[in-house]
Amino acid sequence: MAAAIITDGHLQVPETKVSVSLVKDIFVTTKIQPTLPQITIPPSIGTPENVTTTIVDTSATPHERTELNREIRKSNAILLVYSDHYSYERVALFWLPHFRSLAVNVPVILCANKSDLSKSIPTDQIVEEEMLPVMAEFKEIDSCIRTSAKEHHNINEVFFLCQKAVTDPIAPLFDSKESSLKPACVSALRRIFYLCDKDQDRYLSDKELHDFQIKCFGKPLSDLDLSAIKSSIQKYSPDFVTDKGISQPGFIQLNKLFAEKGRHETVWLILRTFHYTDSLSLHSNFVAPKFDVPHNASAELSPAGYRFFVDLFLLHDKDNDGGLSSSELSALFAPTPGLPPQWLENGFPSCTVRNDAGYVTLPGWLAQWSMTTFTSHKTTLAYLAYLGFDSSLQSFSSLRPSTEALAITKPRKRPPRTARRRLAPVSRSVLQAFILGASHSGKSALLSTFLSRPATPSSTYSPSLQPYTAVNHVELPGGKQITLLLSDLGDHESSILANSSALDKCDTLLYAYDSSDAESFSYLPLLRQKYPHLDDLPALFVALKADQDRVTQNCEVQPEEYADQLGMQKPLHVSVAWGSVQNLFVRVAEVGLDPGSAFVRGEGRGEGGEGEDGWMGWWVAVGAVGVAGAAFVGIWRKMNG
Repeated sequence: MAAAIITDGHLQVPETKVSVSLVKDIFVTTKIQPTLPQITIPPSIGTPENVTTTIVDTSATPHERTELNREIRKSNAILLVYSDHYSYERVALFWLPHFRSLAVNVPVILCANKSDLSKSIPTDQIVEEEMLPVMAEFKEIDSCIRTSAKEHHNINEVFFLCQKAVTDPIAPLFDSKESSLKPACVSALRRIFYLCDKDQDRYLSDKELHDFQIKCFGKPLSDLDLSAIKSSIQKYSPDFVTDKGISQPGFIQLNKLFAEKGRHETVWLILRTFHYTDSLSLHSNFVAPKFDVPHNASAELSPAGYRFFVDLFLLHDKDNDGGLSSSELSALFAPTPGLPPQWLENGFPSCTVRNDAGYVTLPGWLAQWSMTTFTSHKTTLAYLAYLGFDSSLQSFSSLRPSTEALAITKPRKRPPRTARRRLAPVSRSVLQAFILGASHSGKSALLSTFLSRPATPSSTYSPSLQPYTAVNHVELPGGKQITLLLSDLGDHESSILANSSALDKCDTLLYAYDSSDAESFSYLPLLRQKYPHLDDLPALFVALKADQDRVTQNCEVQPEEYADQLGMQKPLHVSVAWGSVQNLFVRVAEVGLDPGSAFVRGEGRGEGGEGEDGWMGWWVAVGAVGVAGAAFVGIWRKMNG
């Protein structure tokens, strides 16, 4: 980074010698030219910041004012030098108003040179009487310092202040008028405190402070330094430091002291260690790392991802009741922008598993993140960053990218009709099914049962308007756990089904109808006719409300015969009042894992139709004729033998 610095002052102020003293490292007694050519100082000379510094010496003579203004507009920082009462008066009366008239917004470092001529006056008095009044009036003054080119006093430091004003600006951190840290800075520091508070007891213990010191500064914190830090903040409030450690307000106060004492580079080092930019937002490549998911593939949580979210749940379940209450969820999401928007849109926490008190259980918590990763892996990656996955290990010395929390599945295969029977089972842990059916068919009740909640009474029924997805774990025979997403498309059904790309992540279609309503089933054949590409997905028919009297459906073909014509399994008759309804969810998951068994195969294709099933029917017919002919020949020969 290059920091262009303009040393500026009245014509009689030897600001040029300040620059020469930095470069030569000695005081030059010989006469030098009034204005030096541009000087480029490499990072290795003089200043601790690893930046290249360009010094542009300027003249204050009126006939060179145009050149001066041009350099001021190009600068990143301005070093304004004075050395006597006259040049000091011009600081407030001319130079600072002049900078404002040029509409420049760069930090100004106020430098009182020739301090060797006023050794009898204490620095504190100079600062209080000369510098602070000007700083109070002109907020663009970043810092002030006394120097002596003759004695080489604070020469390196003054240019370090110029660099620091550019690389570590105070303005985004501290409001000098209010004498407080700015809200964005406080918010960032609170998140950092959260991430360092490994046991979430709201205090940084000595061990946690030690780990914090190693992470940010690369060296341990001595007992003496730790004691000094605690003493410096405890005098502001006894609550800032307790036997448990430093509280969050105490941590904020410590960083406020850094800013007030001109050590804002320390605050910036802390912020940048935790991936903050100069605008106090998290780096985009940290929140949104590169993670490409191929077409027809999906993202799932890896074992490391599941472990992280399990640990996060256990850490915030303070009362150990097996559920996250609203207050515990608020504490958990404190370092984030809040609940993910799609969670709110889907009615979280009602969309996942909760206990009797309405608190999200661990299975529901994991299922929710599995769903989020499946539907929007970028959201999961962002929240992994917010919640500190990169530093979630016991020691800060081992960092890991958030992409390690995710894994990519093999792409789904949408084979041609002739190859569907040979489609191999898939190996995935997250599956999605769309429930399609007419209003009042029982879809909402089925979703409630899926979440182990009682179904809504029919007297209080209201149709689903927005798409709604319920997520839960399903245990297959053999013990394998599958995260299943059941989605009711609501009033958006037509727009979603019309967009074939919207079906890319759907593994199974569940055609549902009310077996006690004669008008319910007729909706499904019309739906399939309107959207023929639905046949590209495996599907099941399910007759809901089977505990009620079954009626004949008001359509040309009854459901069982209709399914038989399609070459599909006959409708499964279930009721949310029966415990066996859980078998339906198992069957939906099994179809998602082994889709070859649930594709449409018939619908007239056996009678001169196309595709594998039409040809199969033809060969069966030919085979039957051949067998009958052979049998007839055998009988005829025997009779005439």
